[in-house]
Parts: sequence; structure tokens; C-alpha cells
Amino acid sequence: MFTFNCDYTEGAHPRILQKMLDTNLEQTVGYGEDPYCAQARQLIRQACGREDVDVHFLVGGTQANFTVIRAALRPHQGVVCPVTGHINGHETGAVEATGHKVLPQPCGPEGKLTGKQVDALVQAHWADEAREHLVQPKMVYISHPTENGALYTLAELEELSRVCRERGLYLFADGARLGYGLTARGADVTLPDLARLCDAFTIGGTKCGALLGEAVVLTNPELQKDFRYVIKQSGGMLAKGRLLGLQFLALFEDGLYQEICGRANQLAYRIADACREAGFPFFAQSPTNQQFPIFPNRLLEQLGQDFLYSTWAKVDEDHTAIRLCTSWATREEAVDQLLGDIRALGKEL
Repeated sequence: MFTFNCDYTEGAHPRILQKMLDTNLEQTVGYGEDPYCAQARQLIRQACGREDVDVHFLVGGTQANFTVIRAALRPHQGVVCPVTGHINGHETGAVEATGHKVLPQPCGPEGKLTGKQVDALVQAHWADEAREHLVQPKMVYISHPTENGALYTLAELEELSRVCRERGLYLFADGARLGYGLTARGADVTLPDLARLCDAFTIGGTKCGALLGEAVVLTNPELQKDFRYVIKQSGGMLAKGRLLGLQFLALFEDGLYQEICGRANQLAYRIADACREAGFPFFAQSPTNQQFPIFPNRLLEQLGQDFLYSTWAKVDEDHTAIRLCTSWATREEAVDQLLGDIRALGKEL
């Protein structure tokens, strides 16, 4: 059985494990104040092209998301996101549990928000005479890539950033799969762009080669103040913090992060090409490691005999969109076998 249902089913890249093994018996201070976390922070600052950003390491994506949002918002404020956004549909109400309402907005198959959409929402709120009875929009949350594997263009991100700054909203980008976005075909958004245009964003480790961990990058000084207090109160301050810093140190040394994510994308493109050539359409177009082909239900049982995939969306009574996902550890031979099965199933259309 080959696994294509997710990009974090394996452990960690061998270079990460080796670095953890090499330093296993060293004694360092805790809570992320060790030399390895410091080195990792510096490498991330260099990659962002800014020395004035704060970098914090948290265990997981949900924890990173609700901690940033909790730190940024007052009790009467909420966070705007696409209806498909991870904080809206996949985090068990974690943001609401911190006391902040998620304000989901309609979006197309790509799962993106537009600057025009955000601007209209904010104007409508402030024009409403009963606005004090409503949750005030104060932050915009996006994912890059989105839940459906799409990327914001630089022009789209610049427009969102402009609207947020004109309307007094924070812009927060969830980068759980950021490595796949940075190395995707046709991508024009870079780490320095995110550091310039967002008030906060995350750099995913869990889905991009690490055993676990996300790096939270805070570019806005308003969010930097007292952030460690919020991490601690939210249960996110790992005593053995160096275990997170070591992983990002390995990922950002010698370009490993982009190397392994770029490889995963290339394997995903082979899968996408095979689906297209076999006659399977796509639920959403993705230039990243997640692909979303639509299969007739009658063929999915055959596909599932040798491959694990994620069921994504019901298209109609007879067709279902699935997700096929590659990672740093996906083997070429597994992809080759999948391509053969896809081509064989295409002949049964």
C-alpha cells in the first residue's frame, strides 16, 4: 500500500534526525532561548531579508494559528477568512475557543480572498449603524498555498495588504505548506514579499520535512510585544524548545527547505499530467504538491486497493474529487506505480 493521502505521514528528513542525534546529550537552556533556536531565527531573518522580525517556534499549525490570532485581537474583534480556510473548517473551533469569532467569506474553488472583497466587508461594517452589536473585523487570514493548493499572485497579495493597511486590519498568512508554495511552478511570491506585505505569517515544518513544528514570523511591532506571554499562557512554550529550533536550523541550512519541497512538487506534476492525459478532470487547479483529480465513484475502489488518498469533495452522484499528495519522502517507484494505475483506470472511462 502506497500513501498519497497526506504530506506528513512520514517522520522527519534524515538531516534533521541526524542533527537531533548529534546534539542529543548537549545541555542547553530551555523555552527556545538556546543557541540552536537563535541560529535558526537568524537564518529565517536572512531568508526574509529583514533583521527586525521576531521568530518563534511552536509545535503545530493549529496552535500557531490561534496563538497569533489571540495575541492580535481584542475580545470584540474577529478574523476574516475564506470559507474553506483551515481555521474555519479544520481546527475544531480553536480560534473561537480563544474568544474570537471567525468571519468566513465565500470564495471560489481556489480558496482565495480578494482585496475588493475585504474592502467591501469592512466598509459595510463601519457603515452599519448597529456596528457595536456586531463583531468587528480586525484581521484577515489567508493560506499560502490555500486549502485547495492554489497560490496568491504577488499582485493579489499586494492588493490584500494595501486594503488591510488602509482599513486598519492585520494580514496573517498561514504557511503550513509554504515550502511547496515558494517552489511551485509559476510562483512569484517570495519570503521577502511575505515579510514585506504581512503582519504575521508562518513557515510550516510539520508538512515540509520536519518531525513537527511551525515557525511564526511577526513583522508588525504591535504583534511582537508580549507575544511570548501569549505563547506560554496558550500552552505553546515547549520546555525543550531546542528540538524545534534544531529542525528549522537543518531546514534552512544549505537550502534544504526549498530543495525537498521543490522535489515534492515535481512528483505532483507527474501525477497531474497522468490524470490529465487519462481524461480525469480537476476539482481545483493546483501548482503545488496537492492535486485534486475527479474520479468516477466506480473506479475509486480499484484505486484504493494499492493507494491511500483523501476524499475531498462530492462532485455529483457519480463523481468524487480526491486529493493525491506528495511529500519530501515520496518515492519515485510509488509515483511510477500510481501513474500506471491512473493510466489503466483512464481506459475504463
